[in-house]
Amino acid sequence: MSTFAPALAGIRSRSAKIRSYLALTKPRIIELLLVTTLPTMFVARRGVPSVGLMVATLAGGALAAGGANAMNMVIDRDIDQVMHRTRNRPLVTGELEPLAAGVFAVCLEVAAFLELWFAVNLLSALLAVAATLFYVLVYTIWLKRTSSQNIVIGGAAGAVPVLVGWAAVTDRLGWAPLVLFAIIFVWTPPHFWALAVRYRDDYQAAHVPMLPAVASLAKTSRQILAYTVLMVALTIVFYPVGHMGILYLASALVLGAIFVLNALRLLREQSPKAAMRLFHYSITYLTMLFVAMAGDVLVRFH
Repeated sequence: MSTFAPALAGIRSRSAKIRSYLALTKPRIIELLLVTTLPTMFVARRGVPSVGLMVATLAGGALAAGGANAMNMVIDRDIDQVMHRTRNRPLVTGELEPLAAGVFAVCLEVAAFLELWFAVNLLSALLAVAATLFYVLVYTIWLKRTSSQNIVIGGAAGAVPVLVGWAAVTDRLGWAPLVLFAIIFVWTPPHFWALAVRYRDDYQAAHVPMLPAVASLAKTSRQILAYTVLMVALTIVFYPVGHMGILYLASALVLGAIFVLNALRLLREQSPKAAMRLFHYSITYLTMLFVAMAGDVLVRFH
């Protein structure tokens, strides 16, 4: 037992360190970004892209998003220490040092750029790294701590993966990917504000002017409804612009109607419970909408 104890302790220590570095990348957020990237590639291709291209694009996108999220944790570690939702992150608990996390983040970004450039194309690489710079410099460093519209503007970074996916297939952009970008851009405030309602006290304690922390729940609910209606309208606009079929249109209408009903319910009830219901549905909504896009293409072109 004593012979193997040090070795086991070393294995556990390395495993814990790996988990800490993985936590820096915020895997759940990466999953959501990739959920929008892959169907976009199907739509751009009007069919199934090559397996190699899909793997390369998703890998590069994951590396870029992971690097951005890690850098976000380095910069926001003072905020994370105050908020209950984030106080167990590795930079708060001391499992990782800020310098090591920062180097890790930069390495991921360099790897993402090189991987996308050589395995996909230069445009997709530039878009991915531009999204990271925008997320870190504009949202994390500037807007998050200074403006109640932080997530509205800063959320643009989370909409870039659809541009990356489109560029990976076509090596250019156009109106269709820009409308997809707009859909996610407008989806982000209702999605994030709904979560922020639940953690309003956390944001106030950390002095982060997220809208629910500085405005009434009634005003926040009205803003969520307004953005939701605009988002649904954009999904309908994508029907002709993206040359989509009836399967996509029907899905967009049904999914959008449920989103609007949840937003109306939040406006009526004005409670954290209703906000979290909308937050959880917003994730399902985005996933199902993009799955419907891919399904529509597969049904019509295969």
